Amino acid sequence: MTDILMPALSPTMEEGTLAKWHVKQGDTVRSGDVIAEIETDKATMEVEAVDEGVVSAILVPEGSEGVKVNTPIARLAGEGESAAAPPPASAPAPKVEAPKAEAPRGEAPKPAPAPAAAPPAPKAQDGGRIFASPLARRLAEQKGIDLAALKGSGPHGRIVKADIDAAQPGQARAPAAAPAARSGAEPRQVVSLEQQGIQPGSYDLIPLDGMRKTVARRMTDSFRDVPHFPLTIDLEIDGLLAARTKVNALLEKEGVKVSVNDMVMKACAIALKRVPEANASYTPEGIAMHHHADISMAVAVPGGLITPIIRQAESKGLAEIAAEAKDLAERARTKKLKPEEFQGGTFSVSNLGMFGIRTFASILNEPQGCILSVGAGEKRPVVRGDQLVIATVMSVTLTCDHRVVDGATGARWLQAFKALIEDPITMIV
Repeated sequence: MTDILMPALSPTMEEGTLAKWHVKQGDTVRSGDVIAEIETDKATMEVEAVDEGVVSAILVPEGSEGVKVNTPIARLAGEGESAAAPPPASAPAPKVEAPKAEAPRGEAPKPAPAPAAAPPAPKAQDGGRIFASPLARRLAEQKGIDLAALKGSGPHGRIVKADIDAAQPGQARAPAAAPAARSGAEPRQVVSLEQQGIQPGSYDLIPLDGMRKTVARRMTDSFRDVPHFPLTIDLEIDGLLAARTKVNALLEKEGVKVSVNDMVMKACAIALKRVPEANASYTPEGIAMHHHADISMAVAVPGGLITPIIRQAESKGLAEIAAEAKDLAERARTKKLKPEEFQGGTFSVSNLGMFGIRTFASILNEPQGCILSVGAGEKRPVVRGDQLVIATVMSVTLTCDHRVVDGATGARWLQAFKALIEDPITMIV
């Protein structure tokens, strides 16, 4: 028998949702056959079989959420093996964790019948049950950590693996204490809506999916831990709009349409080559100076956002950037991106101009050193010499990681970017 394991579809993936099976028990599969679809927080990807055989068991049903990486999800019977053979006793079929009935307050929960089950849930000092995942309990037992001394960061205060990783044996502290100590602030206490006076039944609660949880965690970490500052300038874009009209007229037969955002990304890439100090990331070992301008573009998708990447944008023409951006955005909205298509950018662009937003400042997309927030182009009065004239003006804000990009470097990058936007012909010379 050969176990098919839950694959790690990205370097940071710890769990996923088994969205769909393309095979059933008794089917014969060959190496390379698509057998399942896995959803991560960012994308839905197909899983191919790496071995040949007959599907003897489906261990994890489709629709199961929170399936840990390397968990057996199915089993193949090889040549000469019975496809109907039951799973060996030494490798029991894993079960997707289901909600457990809570024991009455002060009453110990019933012990698990199987010897491989997680340790019984401990009790808090007030006699109430401590909610912790089975993995967290096993790790706590191995490391000598008292679960009663921890505060969980999972749903409804549940203790999860990350809380155990953040704790030290014998220490009684909440997992949020470490970042709070770095910032010099007290840990933030999460207060329920009911504690704030909002009555139960007066709202609908939408459970957090994997994407929303990841976005919330990454943005909280970035805003709290990265020293950042914004720089805002106004750009006159009448020349850019005129150039875009000419470019699209030339590309009309090819079915490609260049947007203002495509031209913004091209200008960003060239400006990063002219001011390479802004194309950098902070690491504990030193400042990483990137060789290429890999531009991440923020795309709104149901439940959050994702940042697919235009690789080496400095070397691509506007038509190529426009076609690639359109393809990436469409596949991002249907969760069909590959991990390498949304991981590893060096600089981000977030554009809310199409919604009429004039100015805003984005949160840094770690480990990138900068993110550009692009507002709407609108007619505004401007002064040229002693004359008041009307021009189409667009405001942009560069948010910088102060560990990497200081104010002077950010200002020099904005000067280079402004020159490219206001005189677009300089993008091709």
